Amino acid sequence: MKTPTYSRRSALKYLGGTAGLMALPSFGFSSPTTSLVEDSATGMLKSAAGDFIPCLNMATIMGHNLGFVKELETASKGGFRAVEIWIPTLQKYLDGGGTIKEAAKIIKDLGISVENTIGFAQWIVDDEATRNKGLEQLKKEMDMLAQLGCKRIAAPPSGATAEAGLDLYKAAERYRTILEMGDQSGVVPQLEIWGHSKNLHKLSQALFVATESGHSSACINLDIFHLYKGGSSYDTLKMANPLDVQVLHVNDYTDIPRDVIKDGDRIYPGEGLAPTKKILQAFQSPKRPLILSLEVFNKEYWAQDALEVCKTGLAKVKAITQGL
Repeated sequence: MKTPTYSRRSALKYLGGTAGLMALPSFGFSSPTTSLVEDSATGMLKSAAGDFIPCLNMATIMGHNLGFVKELETASKGGFRAVEIWIPTLQKYLDGGGTIKEAAKIIKDLGISVENTIGFAQWIVDDEATRNKGLEQLKKEMDMLAQLGCKRIAAPPSGATAEAGLDLYKAAERYRTILEMGDQSGVVPQLEIWGHSKNLHKLSQALFVATESGHSSACINLDIFHLYKGGSSYDTLKMANPLDVQVLHVNDYTDIPRDVIKDGDRIYPGEGLAPTKKILQAFQSPKRPLILSLEVFNKEYWAQDALEVCKTGLAKVKAITQGL
């Protein structure tokens, strides 16, 4: 499979990469027949069927090359109260002399929460030496994130994307291992599907691995683009417990066939063909808010003003929740 031009893999190269959940108040619910109500302090959208937290995945403005601090500032100015950061960007900030303590203060002063982090540790691969190195990397990352108040980190099939045949029973054992690591740090690894991968590219595979792990904290990080790219059926989304999907990456796509569509072809949610309402309804729950994290790698957006991209993206996220 051809490597996407604007994928997470190419983004790592672009960055020169290295190989929190803050307490939110509870809210009352609005009538399902009316538009969602927005809390001005937190940005939370309140609905009878389940609340939403608009969030910015920093991939959306990654091409602007702003750096860790400026990305946070731009997201905040653009109206987002929640963000997803990337480990390579954070590491570059630390390598440049920044500290975790300083980063935590910046996040607090901006009034935002880091709800999730995108990491690439190779925790799932068959090669034991590589896997052990990946586990060490993930532990270090979890410890850093705990200090930032972030309670989640994505756990995609990094290193196991090119060749099919990964034993899902072994994948489940390895997932349990990192979940137990999360018990120690307080940062939960969310099993993430990648549509382009030869392994863990479907929701059904992720459901098996998460269930077979036998760990109470097992959960899945989904993405509208990856659901399409990997060939998951929208009609079986109901098989996933909404409580086990805490973060949903929102975006959209056009009629480009799934075998050739690339990460860089993502567009704003609600502008394409994805059955967005159906997807949101599948994962809504009145028992916890669903984090809707805008993640696109669109070169055209990267050529625009970063602040305007944030403002436009936030408006698009809010728009797809109307009527739910």
